[in-house]
Amino acid sequence: MNDTPWLTVVSGTAPLLVSLPHTGTDLVGLEDRFVSPWLARRDTDWWIDQLYAFAGDLGATIVHTKVSRSIIDVNRDPSGVSLYPGQNTTELCPTITFDGDRLYKDGQEPDADEISRRRATYFDPYHAVLESEIARLRALHPKIVVYDCHSIRSVLPRLFEGRLPVFNLGTNDGKSADPVLQDKVTAIIAATGRPWVVNGRFKGGWITRHHGNPANGVHGLQMEIANRGYLLEPEGKGEPSNWPVRYDADFAAPIRATLTDILETALAWAGS
Repeated sequence: MNDTPWLTVVSGTAPLLVSLPHTGTDLVGLEDRFVSPWLARRDTDWWIDQLYAFAGDLGATIVHTKVSRSIIDVNRDPSGVSLYPGQNTTELCPTITFDGDRLYKDGQEPDADEISRRRATYFDPYHAVLESEIARLRALHPKIVVYDCHSIRSVLPRLFEGRLPVFNLGTNDGKSADPVLQDKVTAIIAATGRPWVVNGRFKGGWITRHHGNPANGVHGLQMEIANRGYLLEPEGKGEPSNWPVRYDADFAAPIRATLTDILETALAWAGS
């Protein structure tokens, strides 16, 4: 039983764990240290929790942090080592946005001691819950799928060139999941007719890489969705006047149907 207010855990019995690491907007009382609360929340994976709300009906276990990624990013290597060497990214406790804007007011950035405290308070409990739920599900099933849900703006010159494909499936270059499962999911996204890539710019973050362990029956997938796939995404960086846009269930319905197919396929594969 989880009694941590910022951490939501729904314990299902199906061989599927759905992780929601970047939908949180809680700045844990530190709003005044940021350049603005809006800027601190701009890179949130907006409405991804609503997009995947159907997962509970499939019997999936769902783990969701309410804490903003600007406080601490639970999908980064806790040692601080970059998951994408040679490419721009953000830190464990980010000090800049995806666009390169400074997050903190002068002198308000977290120092090493504060980063350690944030890790102990928010990062470590999130991963402890993942480990506990994975162990519980593995006791029920010979293999399970850990599915990590993400979204990002379609155009971010600091992070990638051009327009990101709508579907970005990551398996850490095939290390975090069985190739049969990867191929099944790839076939689904390819059939949509929308742009897609496997192990492209986003190969899977710390959650996929650390917890995905095919040899032990744990298969990690990361799905990064470009915002235009499910939102009426504005052009440019987005401003307080137009970002985030509201969640439109009708607009999101086609991609939600695809994601439902993906999770149902993962479940069928895990149960086979």
